[in-house]
Amino acid sequence: MAGPNTPHRRQFLQSSAFAAAAFATPGLLAEQLSQTPRLTEGPFYPDNLPLDTDNDLLILNDKLTPAVGQITHLSGRVLDMKGNPVRNAVVEIWQVDGNGVYLHSRSGGNGERDKNFQGFGRFLTGKKGDYYFRTVKPVPYPGRTPHIHVAVNQNGKRQLTTQLFIDGHEQNARDGIYRSLGDKRSLVTSKFAPLEGSKLKELEAKFDIILGVTPAEA
Repeated sequence: MAGPNTPHRRQFLQSSAFAAAAFATPGLLAEQLSQTPRLTEGPFYPDNLPLDTDNDLLILNDKLTPAVGQITHLSGRVLDMKGNPVRNAVVEIWQVDGNGVYLHSRSGGNGERDKNFQGFGRFLTGKKGDYYFRTVKPVPYPGRTPHIHVAVNQNGKRQLTTQLFIDGHEQNARDGIYRSLGDKRSLVTSKFAPLEGSKLKELEAKFDIILGVTPAEA
């Protein structure tokens, strides 16, 4: 039986058929897409990155115990405003664990942090601009509705920082950042829907990220 960090598992995470099936063949669009809104990075970008920064946040290094939480498969594409895929962009995500604690020394309740949750991950987009993460469904913490922080880097430069929200969550209406988006909320909101056929009650969420001008275009 393959261990958590065998080549087979890493290959699956980097080229998951699950993720690939979600992507339509990209092409130029007649009209420009709406750029993904920029949102605050927040105070809890990890101040001490884990040695393991891959795209599976449920398994940390060589540990066998997974993180606590509802397994969520997050996938999407990074596109320019004409719908062309952005290749070799580094997508980063970071979020609280199942206890509402970030991978940060100043995050509240740090002593209760889930030591099995990676808290941060990276993925390099392929030729279709696709990315994929396996994580847990985000939970609320004091002052904020559940969300996942997302950043895109290209050629060593930060191109976009934003946040992804759960469609229909009751705390969205009370979240100042979410409310400030107005009619752009739909651009950073996704349904965390049951994954068909999963016996573990896993979820899937789709989030396409639309960039403005990239360094290559500039």
